[in-house]
Amino acid sequence: MSGLIGASAPGAGVCRRARHLVSIAAAVASLAACGPGGNSQGGGASGGAPPLAEVGVITVAPRPIGLVTELPGRLEASRVAQVRARVAGIVLKRLFTEGSDVRAGQPLFQIDPAPYQATVASAQAALSRARANVTQATAQAKRYKPLLEANAVSQQDYINAVAAQETAEADVAAAQAALQSGQINLSYAAVTAPISGRIGRALVTEGALVGQGEATPLALVQQINPMYVNFTQSTTDVLKLRRAIASGKFKRSGGGDAASVRIVLEDGSEFPQPAKLLFSDLTVDPTSGQITLRAEVPNPNGLLLPGMYVRVRLEQAETPNGILVPQQAVLRGSTGDSVMVVSADGKVAPRPVKVGAAQGGMWVILDGVSPGERVMVDGFQKLRGNAPVKPVPWQAAASAASAPGAASGETAAGIVPASAASAAR
Repeated sequence: MSGLIGASAPGAGVCRRARHLVSIAAAVASLAACGPGGNSQGGGASGGAPPLAEVGVITVAPRPIGLVTELPGRLEASRVAQVRARVAGIVLKRLFTEGSDVRAGQPLFQIDPAPYQATVASAQAALSRARANVTQATAQAKRYKPLLEANAVSQQDYINAVAAQETAEADVAAAQAALQSGQINLSYAAVTAPISGRIGRALVTEGALVGQGEATPLALVQQINPMYVNFTQSTTDVLKLRRAIASGKFKRSGGGDAASVRIVLEDGSEFPQPAKLLFSDLTVDPTSGQITLRAEVPNPNGLLLPGMYVRVRLEQAETPNGILVPQQAVLRGSTGDSVMVVSADGKVAPRPVKVGAAQGGMWVILDGVSPGERVMVDGFQKLRGNAPVKPVPWQAAASAASAPGAASGETAAGIVPASAASAAR
């Protein structure tokens, strides 16, 4: 038995050594899986610096840009005429459809013409009587003339005959005037459209007594093609613009006195027909300090209506070296507007800018950035202190795809894109 026990001791030591070697191998493998500092590196990475954050940028390139001012305005019919009763009487008929287009001279109402027909008939009779008297007086004067030469009648009788002839002729003229007046009043009984345009609702109905003591309004006709749009502009803006043009910083839009005018409807869509600026008022409203302007816009389809509220985009000047950047690139805050400029070494720094008007989702930058500089458009949520970034060309489609991430609120401290600031207002 003792021999068997002594034989088994060496085998047990071998087993203990084998287990010890396995433990050492496991420890070596665990250390090999750890990188510098004892941190585990997944995927066999060598432990270098993390990759730079990619941000979308655009390269500033100046170009001629029209300076557009957006102002509130109201539409007005180019011609407005009130249809009124010019003679007294009872309205017998309405001869038009309310809200339809009418032409100048088209019958609209019929006032009872009977009293005026009688007046015309009386005037015609008076004219016939006056003409008969002229015939008699003329014959009398002709008969007296040779008798006067023969001393058969006195000079006074001949003068009386000539006077009677001239009086009869004057009576004819008066009767003709009375007849013409009666005919005019008779024609006023048939009320016609004074201008071509669109007529509104009838202000009276059949059976109404109109024109008794005053010219009763019957309807309103408005010419809506073309239309006028009236709007105002502050004298401060006008003076600044004129000084800039005089100094050569800006030049007149189109190279002349005419300014480009576009109409924006209440739903935000732009009216397809361009407008033409007609005049600027010579006086300033003392209560508001505004100058009134008027533009004419074609309205062939009748889409524009009098009294409609619109926005007027007025391009009075253009800058030869204007800069456009997407609206989301402009950071708006209490201290002013700024953009993030990416330098050649990838460092990002804010730059104060002077922002002009908006044009189709872009801001006009009047001052603050230079040609060739790179302006950051998206990736604000990736900024981490002063860490450099990797600028890549910005694409609108890619920016839209990343919008949900940007909307999560992960923006750099104190930085709010222009679009978010506008929404917050």
